[in-house]
Amino acid sequence: MMYLSMNYKKTDKMCDLIREHYPILLVMSRFGIALGFGEQTVGEVCRRNGVDAKTFLTVVNMLVNKVNVDVIDEQVSITSLIDYLRNAHTYFLDFRLPAIRSKLIEAIAQCSESDVVIAIIRYFDEYVGEVRKHMLYEEETVFPYAEALTKGKRYKGRYNINIFIRHHDNIESKLSELKDIIIKYFPAKSSNELNSVLFDIFSCANDLASHNDVENYLFVPAIKKIEKSLTVK
Repeated sequence: MMYLSMNYKKTDKMCDLIREHYPILLVMSRFGIALGFGEQTVGEVCRRNGVDAKTFLTVVNMLVNKVNVDVIDEQVSITSLIDYLRNAHTYFLDFRLPAIRSKLIEAIAQCSESDVVIAIIRYFDEYVGEVRKHMLYEEETVFPYAEALTKGKRYKGRYNINIFIRHHDNIESKLSELKDIIIKYFPAKSSNELNSVLFDIFSCANDLASHNDVENYLFVPAIKKIEKSLTVK
């Protein structure tokens, strides 16, 4: 399906945004926006839910148009971005990845080669462990550092956002490897269940890539900007 490429504004209806780009439902949930907003505009829905509309639209327009944001607007809320990223972590670790694991076990249980089943599940569990470690580092180190900066505090020690950049790997890459293993080598007797879980894995990998984009092209530049302003003072 081809999505429309456009720049959404506060005066656009939220329902139109979802009709034209339904993956933005995930963005909405991570900003804490519930359905049932009728014909309200983006600005009205954000205001009703206590969400910074500028930040919401910045994320939406970046993901919809698949472009890097080179200039971070002064009005983008770092606090809102961190809330968004934290909610995304909860979604992946507590909902999305466990759901895929359950479907994966069900889909490959028909295989008579138990070693293959064990190897695939082990591979998936190791991947989830890496994702959890990646996100825990952000929760315990990166976000507290960013929150301190937003309060005008220079962080103790020599930590800065460049350290995060050097260690920020693309967590969706190993999930792509799992897709290839299943596609090329798994002897499924029935394709419906396996194709369904493969679809979920593809979708999750794309979602994780979008999550990384928000961090790399919105969050990191915004933090660099604050670091620079505090250095100048």
